[in-house]
Amino acid sequence: MFEIFLDTIAQLWSESAFCNITLQQGIMLLISFFLMYLAIVKQYEPMLMLPIAFGMALTNIPGAEMYHPEFFLSGDIDFGQVLHDGGLLDIIYLGVKLQLFPPLIFLGIGCMTDFGPLIANPKSFLLGAAAQGGIFVTFLGACALTATGIVDFNLAQAASIGIIGGADGPTAIYLTSKLAPELLGSIAVAAYSYMALVPVIQPPIMRLLTTKKERSIKMGQLRPVSKTEKIIFPIAVTIIVSFIVPSSAPLVGMLMLGNLFKESGVVERLVKTASNELMNIITIMLGVTVGATATAANFLSIRTIMIVVLGLIAFSIGTACGLLLGKLMCKLSGGTINPLIGSAGVSAVPMAARVSQKVGQEENPSNFLLMHAMGPNVAGVIGSAVAAGVLLAIFG
Repeated sequence: MFEIFLDTIAQLWSESAFCNITLQQGIMLLISFFLMYLAIVKQYEPMLMLPIAFGMALTNIPGAEMYHPEFFLSGDIDFGQVLHDGGLLDIIYLGVKLQLFPPLIFLGIGCMTDFGPLIANPKSFLLGAAAQGGIFVTFLGACALTATGIVDFNLAQAASIGIIGGADGPTAIYLTSKLAPELLGSIAVAAYSYMALVPVIQPPIMRLLTTKKERSIKMGQLRPVSKTEKIIFPIAVTIIVSFIVPSSAPLVGMLMLGNLFKESGVVERLVKTASNELMNIITIMLGVTVGATATAANFLSIRTIMIVVLGLIAFSIGTACGLLLGKLMCKLSGGTINPLIGSAGVSAVPMAARVSQKVGQEENPSNFLLMHAMGPNVAGVIGSAVAAGVLLAIFG
């Protein structure tokens, strides 16, 4: 009887993660712990960084069998195999693979977004568009690195890396899950890391590309926006953008549907559900499953290092493009537009707008740029979704 007990203990020990963990999996667990530290202690985008980090830990525990990347390598998913043989995260990951979660996140974002500053100052659309320049410059950079043999990215992977420059996590996840699912974990971590580091990355670029006089410019008060304009806006944007770039309709359409819910004033229960309960549930499932794709085999490679570097370049160039167009608009307007609002064209809402406000007030304490910066900021959300649609139409 005692021998049977010892054999059972020995078998349990031999099948435990302690006996089967590899060095690479151990490193991945340490990385996940570090990301949890950033989310909890430093509060770097904790709403998604924390579940991503925990999902990364779960997928790298030997024997847990919660996620099987081989189920999703081919273009066609064997749903029977996933439901019968898959683990918990395999089943939830279907929401990412079928592109359900990111549009639902956009629905919630739409319910919480006020497009009034953008409607009051339509020129903000130009700043939001200019800030997407980092996406396409970085795409070309990734292609150039491949041409030189430094790293091997195909066109779809290069497009997925470039979208980090939009500083929009759900958009990055949406595009990458379609074009380069094998890079999903790395790109998601890079995208949300840079979104969290907006207050660190942007101010030096803003001070480098603008003068003290430009940063001190005070802008006039925005005109009031009527309820009718706010109701027409999401409908018009959905139709116009979807007709021009149909592949962007899932993101833009759900964003504008959420905003129409909010501005109509007749579906308060739907607004509350979409912006609270539904969005929180989807955030949990999206974060954990995206983290689960960061297996040791996919994450620990030269590709991940290059993705992090290229992501920083993308975000920096996007910020610079918005600022440079802001400077041009400042010149053309006779000095009535503060170019700092151009940096908010990246779609890290509302963090980028707050950074514009903070840097502007450092030069002129009576300067209030927040509402002016919110125009390019929300325009950047639309711009990144359109950019993703363009890349998807070309490489999808």
